[in-house]
Amino acid sequence: MFSTLAEMSVASRLAPFGSTVFTEITALARAHGAVDLGQGYPTWEGPDFVKEAAIEAIRHASNQYPPSMGIAELREAIARRWLTDTGMSVDPDTEITVTSGCTEALAATFLGLFEPGDEVILFEPVYDAYPVGCALSGAVPRYVTLHHPGFRLRADELEAAVTSRTRAVLVNTPHNPTGRVFDRAELAAVADLCRRHDLVAITDEVYERMVYDGEHLRLATFPGMWERTLTLSSIGKSFSLTGWKTGWAIGPEHLTAAVRAAHQFLTFTTPNPMQHGAAAALAAPEDYYVELVAGYRRRRDLLTAGLAELGFEVTVPEGAYYVLADHTRFGFADDVTFVHHLIEDVGVAAIPPSAFYPVSDEGRRLVRFAFCKDEATLGEALRRMQRLRS
Repeated sequence: MFSTLAEMSVASRLAPFGSTVFTEITALARAHGAVDLGQGYPTWEGPDFVKEAAIEAIRHASNQYPPSMGIAELREAIARRWLTDTGMSVDPDTEITVTSGCTEALAATFLGLFEPGDEVILFEPVYDAYPVGCALSGAVPRYVTLHHPGFRLRADELEAAVTSRTRAVLVNTPHNPTGRVFDRAELAAVADLCRRHDLVAITDEVYERMVYDGEHLRLATFPGMWERTLTLSSIGKSFSLTGWKTGWAIGPEHLTAAVRAAHQFLTFTTPNPMQHGAAAALAAPEDYYVELVAGYRRRRDLLTAGLAELGFEVTVPEGAYYVLADHTRFGFADDVTFVHHLIEDVGVAAIPPSAFYPVSDEGRRLVRFAFCKDEATLGEALRRMQRLRS
């Protein structure tokens, strides 16, 4: 009886997204000893000064429940960072909430803001947590496709997605999996749409520091957008600490209250030591980010040049740490077939992007590689992919 009820409620809504593509790819890669360019985690550890701050917190700070909204030290560090980046002051007590990663910030946002039947505009290819957030909250996703090869946002298609039930638009920049860094004109179109239709904007900016071409612009800083925008991020990507799951939501008090109402009953709070470490991370000098970007740009260029030489049609990413490449010339029917060939016969793991396309079939011709790997790993993957020539 209970299993039937569960299946009728949460499980049935999540069934389309509980596809085990990523789990299956990881297991298959391990079974075949494949070089893993699939999952988006670095092959190195985060900086010592951040880890040491967390270790010191375990030894000398409280290991009991911290405040639900996050320890004061971290919220104040986030506020200082925001002021440095934007010139805007935020109240760390009422406008910042620390969450267990950006993923939990997303879930709390969806659950806190939306009623069943509300519509949320998502851009495909779409990070899988977004449609899951819709399913959990009962919201309805409305998809706008970023078309290959340029993956630019088309203002007319964005406008066409709005209905009388539209409540919000979710923007991920730099974008996973395309690597687009949306420019001022694209974000101005989103801002204009939100103002005219009285929509909330949710921005996922976890790759904010990984910009190689263009400039990272925050939608919350556009005219009339602060009061209607929630900005979500974390330290996981910028500090190579994906397992820490320490993130945050920044926004006006009326939107923050909605996030906190859900956050309180999702994770209640985030582990104390990680918060102390995150506060130390956000105090890093600008030189840290300069070196971060230089290293990722070098890895990006190594991988994209190698893929192009092999015969892939490569879209060079402007940000984040993924590459989408067109595999058509190798003669495979779709992305899933091609990825299986890569893993089983070539020894390299990648992700089939059709998993990110709920509506369009544009992902069938593409494959996603992650370049958050050391150069030796990227070089070995390219060496193995020489087999594709034959």
